[in-house]
Amino acid sequence: MPRSRAILLLFLTGLFGLAGWLLRAPEEPGTDQPDSYASPATEQPITPIPDSLALDARKVELGRRLFHDKRLSRDDTVSCASCHDLKMAGGDGQTVAVGVQRQMGTVNSPTVLNSAFNFSQFWDGRASTLEEQAQGPVHNPIEMASNWAEVIKKLSLDAQYVRDFQAIWPDGMKAANIQSAIAEFERSLITPHSAFDRYLKGDSQALSPEARKGWDLFRNLGCIACHQGVNMGGNMYANLGVMGDFFADRGKPLEKSDLGRYNVTGREEDRHVFKVPTLRNIALTAPYFHDGSIEKLEQSVDAMARYQLGVELSEPDRAALVAFMQSLNGRLPVVVP
Repeated sequence: MPRSRAILLLFLTGLFGLAGWLLRAPEEPGTDQPDSYASPATEQPITPIPDSLALDARKVELGRRLFHDKRLSRDDTVSCASCHDLKMAGGDGQTVAVGVQRQMGTVNSPTVLNSAFNFSQFWDGRASTLEEQAQGPVHNPIEMASNWAEVIKKLSLDAQYVRDFQAIWPDGMKAANIQSAIAEFERSLITPHSAFDRYLKGDSQALSPEARKGWDLFRNLGCIACHQGVNMGGNMYANLGVMGDFFADRGKPLEKSDLGRYNVTGREEDRHVFKVPTLRNIALTAPYFHDGSIEKLEQSVDAMARYQLGVELSEPDRAALVAFMQSLNGRLPVVVP
């Protein structure tokens, strides 16, 4: 085993132990008490998604329009919503993103839902904020193939845009302000009230018996070591293939995008390291992984168990884990384009 993987395995093993220590046992043997998760201060690793966030309503509305505006792309054919369709749980259902002139991207489009809770953006974490992320696709020659000067030139012909920008910012329509508005809208795209969140808040009947079994397996197998926090992911990086060679078994030549965070840092220990994706609404956001190589949630669960935990799941255990993950579907935002 390469030294970097060995180190990561030891790190994850320690996390598994820590996660087990953090979990509270039932108050009485045999009772079905919901686990009360709050914050690190209360020694719990998962918190429910809040009902709302404190946001600037004017920015959110302006950002909503910009998010759906195809004039952000060079040929006016691609908007943010093209790859992050809110009717498709914030993804696009494609293996990889599709940009201007039907050019194929190199990675799967991650959901934009609950992205406010991610500690970095993109699979390789190259953007630290949603504002920074917003400029990436605009300048990417495969995605939107444009630049802020060209975008502002087109949007400045829209009198309503001009008025709305000036009403919020004294300097009007600037690149930073466009990014700020889009980011504020994206922060509004949260999905509270999942069955699992209701369970965490005290509704012991919110989870089916099979989903409850899946929740127990999720903790006992160690999935919770990487998928925790309010977003059940999005708050750490991990190597894809701790207990096996995912890329060798995939049967496809390595691409630059498969190097993950290594492309950002150039450090050997970051080869094949990616931001851990959120599990929120995971049942709605196929296909899976950075390369979109896995089509079904059941296959994704099997792959994670095999390559990250070194476990081969039985059919009942797989079904229980899938049932638990289906309980993570929250209330999707209703947004008019």
